[in-house]
Amino acid sequence: MTLLAASATKGAVTDIVTRRFSWEECLLQAWFMVRVSLLPTILVAIPFGVIVSVQVGGVAQQIGAASFSGAVNGIGVLRQGAPLVTSLMIAGAVGSAMCSDLGARTIREEVDALRVMGIDPVRRLVAPRLVAAVGVALLLNVVVAVTAIGTGYALNVGGGDVSSGTYLGSFVSFAAPSDLVLAELKAAVFGFIATVVAAHKGLGATGGPRGVAEAVNQAVVLSFILLALVNVALTQAYVLLVPQRIA
Repeated sequence: MTLLAASATKGAVTDIVTRRFSWEECLLQAWFMVRVSLLPTILVAIPFGVIVSVQVGGVAQQIGAASFSGAVNGIGVLRQGAPLVTSLMIAGAVGSAMCSDLGARTIREEVDALRVMGIDPVRRLVAPRLVAAVGVALLLNVVVAVTAIGTGYALNVGGGDVSSGTYLGSFVSFAAPSDLVLAELKAAVFGFIATVVAAHKGLGATGGPRGVAEAVNQAVVLSFILLALVNVALTQAYVLLVPQRIA
């Protein structure tokens, strides 16, 4: 899997520099990923924003810190919630579709046919999907963040728990541009990992349609595990390396 990631990255960078990269295939894959993941992402982000807002708002009311609910909601969603929801959608919706597509090509011997013709299947099939997935993950992360934060704002301000100015003021006081950078970095890394795992399992599928189904299941489960571990590592590194802002 590591070798596949290195080969796909090298192939994508080399083809982009030499102007041989298949941008048409990349855009087609990106549009496909958006179609299968955008609506589910929004539908997951809304209840996620509701849950965070209700839980945080309830605790804030109990300890008399309702004025800080905007900071807690916004920063929590931005640093953790949005990248995690994005990773689940990329791994679950996009990764499973990608794995099944590559797995079907593998069992139909289309991948072997490419090798016989002297075409590297990693550069032809995986590299465009890798670039597309990273780009789509960055966009989905913004969609999740805006949707979840907007939902929390509507519940807290609309419910009369806190004023609009207080809610936004607390968020602005504690949030920093590095929070957005961290969220986008996580989204890009998650999209990269999910694509590599899906491609690895898809290109290694054997045993006919049943083998493709097993490969999809393995890809989704393994992606979730790796994304959780990487999320912990990136979060700890951010806390240690970036000074936390104090209002």
